[in-house]
Amino acid sequence: MNNIQKIQLRKQQVREWPHPKKLEKLAVYSSCKFDENCKCNGWKNPTTPPNVNNTGINVVLPSANLTDPCRSCSHNLSDHVSHLINSSNEELNQLLSLVVDIENLFVCVNKEEDPDNKQVYFCLFKLLRKCIMQMTKPVVEGPLGSPPFERLNISKGVTNFVMFKYSQQIPKEFQKMCDLAKMFIHCLNHWKLETPTQWKQHYPQADLSVYRISYTRWLCYCNVPSYCDSLPQYETSAIFGRSFLRLVYSTVQRQLMDRFLAEKDRLPPERRDMIINNFPKFLADMEMELGNDASPVWDPSNLLKRQVDNEPSVEGDAKRVRLDNDISEETVATILAVINDPKKMLGPESVFPENAPRDEAAKQEERRGLISFHVVGNSLTQTVSKQTMSWLVGLQNVFSHQLPRMPKEYITRLVFDCKHRTLALIKDGRPIGGICFRMFPIQGFTEIVFCAVTSSEQVKGYGTHLMNHIKDYHIKHNVLHFLTFADEYAIGYFKKQGFSKEIKLPKSVYNGYIKDYEGATLMGCELNPRIIYTEFTAIIRKQKEIVKHLIEMKQQEISQVHPGLNCFKDGVREIPIDSIPGLKLTGWRPSHHGSKRVIEETFDAEQLSQALRSVLNQVRSHASSWPFLKPVDRAEVPDYYDHIKYPMDLKTMGDRLKNRYYIHRKLFMADISRMFSNCRHYNEADTEYCKCANALEKYYIAKMKDAGLWDK
Repeated sequence: MNNIQKIQLRKQQVREWPHPKKLEKLAVYSSCKFDENCKCNGWKNPTTPPNVNNTGINVVLPSANLTDPCRSCSHNLSDHVSHLINSSNEELNQLLSLVVDIENLFVCVNKEEDPDNKQVYFCLFKLLRKCIMQMTKPVVEGPLGSPPFERLNISKGVTNFVMFKYSQQIPKEFQKMCDLAKMFIHCLNHWKLETPTQWKQHYPQADLSVYRISYTRWLCYCNVPSYCDSLPQYETSAIFGRSFLRLVYSTVQRQLMDRFLAEKDRLPPERRDMIINNFPKFLADMEMELGNDASPVWDPSNLLKRQVDNEPSVEGDAKRVRLDNDISEETVATILAVINDPKKMLGPESVFPENAPRDEAAKQEERRGLISFHVVGNSLTQTVSKQTMSWLVGLQNVFSHQLPRMPKEYITRLVFDCKHRTLALIKDGRPIGGICFRMFPIQGFTEIVFCAVTSSEQVKGYGTHLMNHIKDYHIKHNVLHFLTFADEYAIGYFKKQGFSKEIKLPKSVYNGYIKDYEGATLMGCELNPRIIYTEFTAIIRKQKEIVKHLIEMKQQEISQVHPGLNCFKDGVREIPIDSIPGLKLTGWRPSHHGSKRVIEETFDAEQLSQALRSVLNQVRSHASSWPFLKPVDRAEVPDYYDHIKYPMDLKTMGDRLKNRYYIHRKLFMADISRMFSNCRHYNEADTEYCKCANALEKYYIAKMKDAGLWDK
């Protein structure tokens, strides 16, 4: 019999014990209930010599009575099992099953030589011991988290892989790949992984902490529960995903092939031929898709839903559902050829795109090699290069100068702490900005500690591009939540980067892990793993261009040219507006009041100019007009004109009024409306500038109504 069969036989034996013997066994693991002052945590047989190990599986304790005293606390056996006297036989059997598992784990702790395994066995031993005392079901809790640990598990990923790579093959070959996939998953679920010490010998340059976390999870949820069935058991392929498989794939692949080659003579001929001829290709293709970040196989939103079962469907790959009147791929390809070719893009937007994204200039500098981004950090186990150390010193200086409220000693300690990393923005060989962070992969979030760009390089989009880079970095590491404490000056920046004061993570996940800053606001950001953030704005702009071209194409299809009106040649002086051919097709609807016409007829050119001048002077005199009195100074706000292509201010409006530009009140209203909309586009809603715009606009509308210039 193997060990698992022996353990099951042992559990069957203890279930058949008489009731007094069951209570006696459970008393060994039950604390004394005589009174609150007794600290005895288990009854000890007074007739057993103290040096005998009474926790081994094969030790047979002498029979005892409920009145026998404990060798440790002198209280009766009944005082240790008083809470079990009225328990059913089924409940006692469940507790005895826990006892057998405890004894097995105790043996594992004493026999195990590997420190990682020994620590896990000991923790699980204490957990089961606690469950017997409290009569609760064992649940593994703590920093390991709860399964599943990845959104798309290995089983689903392998299923997608088979459909993606082999669904077009003939049924017989496709069936072989399905069988190999099931065999691979079965082997992985029963595979014994290398300990972290063994794994480090094969991959000395890799980060051992990441593997240790996955290995510990595998031990607690997959391996140990296979022979300690008191613990909840999960299959490896059901709770782990791509990140885990990447860590173990090379080793599992090598060991699988070695084992099959060693046992090939004992396999049936058909199965042996399938493994020898097809399995190496299967594993090689799997390795390629596993390393391809853009592969659709590991996309959690993948539409491939077929299961690898005994009778697979071979009708073809799942395809994107097409809607009625959907745009053809040929049309989209034609539009993309136009918007991607600068020779075909004409007009001002080809040179000066409207509302250019904040990080556009930084992205262009990165493409030209003027700036670069590097994740750097200190280490106590590996040699740190001189360049990395130099950059860390430079980053410490940047943070110290730009964050004067933070103690320099505190900044230095975190920047050089081996648990923290910093995304460094390098220009001309020196850091000009960075984001210092600490990743908590088990909890699934990262704390952003410092974020700054040196003052001489600000307002160039570097801050936005830094944040986009760090988002992409964390998506690759499967960490999808950011937390940070932002002071009053940083809240606006973080809002623009997608942070919110509404934290989506449960407080229990981050409580006790992150540092609390007095006077700061906790903000969070959830990442979308399907987005490449450094390319997000470019993709959105391209989508807008596609929609714009589609609208133009549709307009050309439906446009109609109507003949002119000839009725006026016959002496007709006036016709109803709705009788003009094609007017209603444009969306025009008759007005139900004539207030607009009344306004235009009330004022002649001179009266209109005087009325507008009066309104403008009153607006200038308002207390909230100070941000709008003159054009924005490019020296003070260098990037303002990168985002605002049509600026407007009260001084410019005054000049236009003197030059008789406002021949119609609508021109005046359009200019002042643009001034307010520019302000709201460039500034956040909670800034002083937007508050001034709201107050001044309300005052302006009131004065226009007083002057009779506002539509009723």
